[in-house]
Amino acid sequence: MALIIFVVGYIAYMQINYYRIEDNQSLEITNNKKENLKTGKNYSAVTYNIGFGAYDHDYSFFMDTGKMEDGTDVVGEHSRAASKENALKNTNGSTETVKKLSPDFALLQEVDVKATRSYKINQKESFEKKLPNYSSIFALNFHAPYMLYPLNEPHGSVEAGLLTMSKYEATSATRKSYPVDESSFTKFFDLDRCFTMVRYPVENNKELVLINNHMSAYDEGGTIRVRQLKLLNKIMEEEYKKGNYVIVGGDFNHALGGTIDAFDSKQQIPEWVFKLNDEDIVKGMSVVKALNNTEVPTCRSCDIPYEKGVNYTSVLDGFIVSDNVVAKAENVDKDFTYSDHNPVKLTFKLK
Repeated sequence: MALIIFVVGYIAYMQINYYRIEDNQSLEITNNKKENLKTGKNYSAVTYNIGFGAYDHDYSFFMDTGKMEDGTDVVGEHSRAASKENALKNTNGSTETVKKLSPDFALLQEVDVKATRSYKINQKESFEKKLPNYSSIFALNFHAPYMLYPLNEPHGSVEAGLLTMSKYEATSATRKSYPVDESSFTKFFDLDRCFTMVRYPVENNKELVLINNHMSAYDEGGTIRVRQLKLLNKIMEEEYKKGNYVIVGGDFNHALGGTIDAFDSKQQIPEWVFKLNDEDIVKGMSVVKALNNTEVPTCRSCDIPYEKGVNYTSVLDGFIVSDNVVAKAENVDKDFTYSDHNPVKLTFKLK
């Protein structure tokens, strides 16, 4: 009886503490810069999902499942980083990676500010200290009370989100909520998906609208991602029709540029991976296919520890730009040393 009361009470606790974060939320711009953007000048942006500092080669994640080539089912093991020292090592590796790439804009995903899984390391502050000459804009997209599952290693409580950093003046920043699946218990473990829109003035009185994006990964059949893409397309089209420059960077959780089966693997293609091509997005926008798109993947499977040539890999991270932006991209090969993702660097000019 005591166990039943505890379980019912815990479910009630989770449900009471569940809520969607406010849509169209205005975000604080910390350490804002003064310089405006110019047309015809070279700029760069980096997108990097840092995986909350947990995903080195030995790490697999408890929510990830997959199949080996022979049909053997596999499932990830861990719900948090192996240790605080390990989380610090990976966090420091990610911050140093971005510093060395020296982008004008950095779009970061899965950045913890206070979470059991990363031993309460404030990764937002880690990036701000490593990159003191950048502005900082943070949007919460994962806020969870203490999660007891899995019982052998509870995921705990989480506060995490998207971090956008820049060397240029921003005039506004907004958090836009994505549709999510609220129908099952998964909602307590998945992110409160969103994207952020930051406006940067350009010398010709237009704006660069920079979107930091992180779409769903665990929606069966990809139905939630279809709704999310519809919203993203709507926003991109609206801004493009205003004459603005639009750049969307981040973790799309779609295989970009024909990479769904581009890399050697001893695993089957996961059921959750779907393609994203130019025909899926609005006129005037296109996916920037990295110059090394079929040589360097940006995401690995997390249902098993990482071994090159064994794990399923693809390009899920990158950029979409409007046709008034001249751009090229390169996937940065970090061999998944600090995260289950590799960074992508975009070089661009505004026409």
